[in-house]
Amino acid sequence: MKKEREVRVRIAPSPTGDPHVGTAYITLFNYVFAKKMGGKFILRLEDTDQARAKPASDKMIMESLKWLGLEWDEGPDRGGPYAPYRQSERIDLHQKHAKMLVASGKAYYCFCSTERLEEVRAKQSGQFTGYDRHCRDLKSEEVSKRLSGGEGAVIRLKMPIEGVVGFDDLLRGRIEIPAERLDDTVLLKRDGFPTYHLANVVDDYLMKISHVIRAEEWISSAPKHVTLYDAFGWEKPVFCHMPLLRNPDANKTKISKRKSPVSLNYFRRKGILPQALVNFLGLMGWSFGGDQDIFSVEQMIEKFDLSQIHLGGPVFDVGKLTWLNHQYLQKLNKTEYIAHLRNEVFSEEALGAIYPLLRERVECFEQFVDKSNFFFTGSLDYTNLDLIPKGRTADDIKMMLSGLLERLDELYTWNSKDIHEVMDKHMAEIAFKAKDYFMPLRLAVSGRKDSPPLAESMEVIGREMVRHRLREVLKHKILNAAV
Repeated sequence: MKKEREVRVRIAPSPTGDPHVGTAYITLFNYVFAKKMGGKFILRLEDTDQARAKPASDKMIMESLKWLGLEWDEGPDRGGPYAPYRQSERIDLHQKHAKMLVASGKAYYCFCSTERLEEVRAKQSGQFTGYDRHCRDLKSEEVSKRLSGGEGAVIRLKMPIEGVVGFDDLLRGRIEIPAERLDDTVLLKRDGFPTYHLANVVDDYLMKISHVIRAEEWISSAPKHVTLYDAFGWEKPVFCHMPLLRNPDANKTKISKRKSPVSLNYFRRKGILPQALVNFLGLMGWSFGGDQDIFSVEQMIEKFDLSQIHLGGPVFDVGKLTWLNHQYLQKLNKTEYIAHLRNEVFSEEALGAIYPLLRERVECFEQFVDKSNFFFTGSLDYTNLDLIPKGRTADDIKMMLSGLLERLDELYTWNSKDIHEVMDKHMAEIAFKAKDYFMPLRLAVSGRKDSPPLAESMEVIGREMVRHRLREVLKHKILNAAV
C-alpha cells in the first residue's frame, strides 16, 4: 500500500510590490487546509526577479500576514528543515538542477540573442508565437565550443512537440493543453538566475510540497511545471487552482488596484479589523453553510473541505467587507474598542508624527480635530474643491496626478525627503509651474488649501492612503466632466 503523503502546502509571493489581498486570499485557504489536515504551512519568498524584487516588500508581506493571524510553520524568518526559504538564497540548487536536465537531454542551451527572438516573433502568426526551437538540436560539440568561448546562453526546457500536456486539477478535473501551443520555456537565464518555473518546481519538490493551491491565473503555466516534474522523474503534487477575485463591475474583471483597493496595508489603515478581513476572504469561493456569513478561522477549519470551493468568480465587494467589519466592531467591548483606537488610530506614533506639523498651527486644543481630521479620515469629498488652476484643463491635472501616482507606486522609502524629490523631478519633467502642480495635489491629498507642508503631510498620511486618494480624485466627476 502506498504511504499517504504528509500534507505540506505553501504560499510563494513575489516581493515586488504591496502585500495584495489576493495573496491573503490564497494564504487563507492554504492555511486552513493545512490546519484541517494536520499538515504544515510554509512561506517561501520567490525573489529571483532581481530587477523587481524589493526588500521593503518582504517585510510588508510578512507583517501583513501576521496582522491577519495567518502564521506559517516554516519560513524565512523562522527557518525549518528545508531552509533557506528565500529563493535568491537557493540559486546553487536551481543551477544544479537545470544542468541535470541538460545532461539528461531534457533541456538545452540556447544562444539566441534578444534581437533574433524579437525578429522571430515579429514574423510569426497563428496560435504559436513563441521560440522557434532554433538551438534545440545543436550538436554537443558546438554547444561546448560556444560555451567555452564565453558565449552567453540560457537553458530551455524541451517541451513536447506533439499531443497534449495534461494534469488533474482538484477543482476542475482533467485539463489538457495542445503541445503546439507550448513554448520551450527558459529555465535558467543568462545571469545564472532561475526563472519562476524552474525555481518553483525544484523548491516545491525539495520542500516536499504535497498540494499546490494557487490562483487560476497559473493554469497556463501548469503544463510547464508538469513537464518539469516528468523530466526529473518526480512525483507531482496535487494541483488546485482557486478562482480569481473579481471586481464588482458588469464584466466581473480581475481585481486590480486601478478599480478597487487591493493593498492589505490600505485596509489596515482604513480601520478594517483583521478578523473581519479574514472572514470576508473566507467567503470568496466558499460558504460556511446555511445563511451564516460570520465565522472565525477556527470555525472555518472545522467545516472546511477543499473540494467544495465554488469556481464562479468571487466578487471582492468592499461594501460587503465594510458591512462585515461593522458586525465585528459591534462585538468589541468598551475596553477592546478603545484599545484598538489607541493602537491603530490614535497611537502615540501617529500623534507624535502629527505633532510637529500642527504645533505652530493650533492656538487651542479645540482646533486640533478640525486641523488634523484629514490625517485620520479615508476618502475625501472633492465636490466643492477647485482642483483645476486657471489656465489649466482637467486633462492637464489628470495627466499630472496620474503621472505622479505611477511614480509613487514605485516609491517604497516613504519619507518626506524622497517624496519631495519625486515630486520636484516629476514637476520638471512635465514643465508645470509650482503653483499649478502643488495646489491641485494638496487638495487631492488633504482636501484643504491650508494644510501643513505637503510632503511631510503625505509621509504621515501614509503611502496606501495617499495613493488611494489620488486614484479616487482621478475618478471624480470634477476631473471627468464632459466638455
